[in-house]
Amino acid sequence: MPKSDEKPQMTKDVVDKIIQILEIAKNTGKIRKGINETTKAIEKSQAQFVVIAEDVDPAEIVMHLPVLCDEKKIPYAYVPSKQELGRAVGIDVPSAAIGVVDAGEARENLKSLVKKLQEQKK
Repeated sequence: MPKSDEKPQMTKDVVDKIIQILEIAKNTGKIRKGINETTKAIEKSQAQFVVIAEDVDPAEIVMHLPVLCDEKKIPYAYVPSKQELGRAVGIDVPSAAIGVVDAGEARENLKSLVKKLQEQKK
């Protein structure tokens, strides 16, 4: 069982699925880009899913997100690159965190991904 400060390892296919969900949610739903917007969405219990980049430096600026997500029972996942995260949501700059407020047409994909992630945590 991973410790709370340990990041669960994401396989390439899971990361690809996360990126795909973000791209669909960007076009058909609502997302929040960046640490501040994502934090607000979590605190207001608006976020359905949170994605955090692993290559954030210093790591302290995103350390509060998993804790907040656990408190609000919001599923979250990590992707290796903030550059890839920014690109997935259609911005030209890297993004340390993305909050999915409304998955739009990716709703079913998101449900199955969250189920898969919860099984991995056990």
